[in-house]
Amino acid sequence: MLAPKLAFIDVETTGANPVEDRVTEIAILRIEDGELVERWSTLVNPGRAIPPNIQSLVGITDEMVAAAPPFAEVADQVRALFADCIFVAHNARFDYGFIKNEFQRLGQTFEAPVLCTVKLSRALYPQHHRHGLDALIERHGLVCSARHRALGDTEALLQFVSQAAESFERSVLDAAIIKAMKAPNRPAGLPEGVLEGLPEGPGVYLFYGEGDAPLFVGRSVSLRSRVMSHFSGDKLKGREAKIVQQVRRVDWRVTAGELGALLLEAHLVRTEKPAENRQPADSSSVFGLRFDPARRRGPVLQREVLSGGDPAGWEHLYGTFRTRKEADNALRELAGLYKLCPRRIGLEPWSEGACLAHHARRCAGVCAGKESHVQHDERLLKVLESLRLRRWPWPGAVVVREHHADTGRSAAHVVDQWCLLGSVDDEAALGGLLEALPARRFDPDIYRILVRWLETPAGRAAVTPLG
Repeated sequence: MLAPKLAFIDVETTGANPVEDRVTEIAILRIEDGELVERWSTLVNPGRAIPPNIQSLVGITDEMVAAAPPFAEVADQVRALFADCIFVAHNARFDYGFIKNEFQRLGQTFEAPVLCTVKLSRALYPQHHRHGLDALIERHGLVCSARHRALGDTEALLQFVSQAAESFERSVLDAAIIKAMKAPNRPAGLPEGVLEGLPEGPGVYLFYGEGDAPLFVGRSVSLRSRVMSHFSGDKLKGREAKIVQQVRRVDWRVTAGELGALLLEAHLVRTEKPAENRQPADSSSVFGLRFDPARRRGPVLQREVLSGGDPAGWEHLYGTFRTRKEADNALRELAGLYKLCPRRIGLEPWSEGACLAHHARRCAGVCAGKESHVQHDERLLKVLESLRLRRWPWPGAVVVREHHADTGRSAAHVVDQWCLLGSVDDEAALGGLLEALPARRFDPDIYRILVRWLETPAGRAAVTPLG
């Protein structure tokens, strides 16, 4: 065996945050000199409702724990079972964080050396990419009497460690044990087990300091890996080091896919205004340039606010600009390349006679009667095509579906003319959304997200046009 005294443990909980959630079941197998000396398990009354999705996954209901003892009544027995033992669990810092926090609520401390069997598996079997408990059960032929129940999972772990101890030489095992017992880097103020509670699926994470407002909001297709990377030793420099040193709490929102994470991140950055995120410019003032052929003189390009508008009527609207300077710079570049008149396109006020650009041979001369308005504007419209919003590729609204096999989460986003009309988590709710679709309201930030997303093969494949 790996060590003279080991205590294998698994806990089931009301959620993934050891600070806010509570234990609902504990199983402990105490091993001494390779022999099982005690098998113990109990349901635990968490003192709160168990979320429906957790009840469905684990099979532990509110009714099952109603008559179970609270953690305070089993705390002494838990402590006795870990006396002089190494704390062994799969993704061990998660379980350790929950046990440590349960003792902390009682005003007690709990300390034990921790060995993670996920890290042990990675060290001993580096040729494999998956080291979750389901993968170990399948790969090593382990017997699990009840998956996602504390005792069944703990017995499967004991089988895995027993097999490993018989399969490798002592020197190899000792090197793997050192890796498996190495604690991850974390800020001093961040509670034990929080990082390990993060799921591997896509979503958004929020770092908090001492206050209620988030310091930083980020997203990833693999939340745990991305958040852990913030705390790895080779990344702790510059701005990232400044953020990490302030972190006291981590929160997260799981999504069904990358698009959902992108949309949620943009929403949270805009509404929560985290101090360490680059704040987006005010999108309410974003405007485009509308061509007005009725004007005989200049300017023939008029500014029109885009935010909140309906793109269906934007046939002659060009560009997405946040400031007049940004629009003027774009027009000035095009005018120089294609000999457009700065007066007619609004870069200079209109007056009689040829413009200075014409005298410098940079304007074809609509202002001096050298070409007609029609000739000038035909060239202008061709040039403006480079600034046009992307044409919507479908005849009407579409549904973009996302599904993550590991988390089981699904989502459907209804989009039309680059406007997000709504997002739901299941097909039943989708029907209700489609029955009463809201009006299209353009958002420049969502437009950029959707353009990038729908240009990818994966994005296109997720689209279902509505009838």
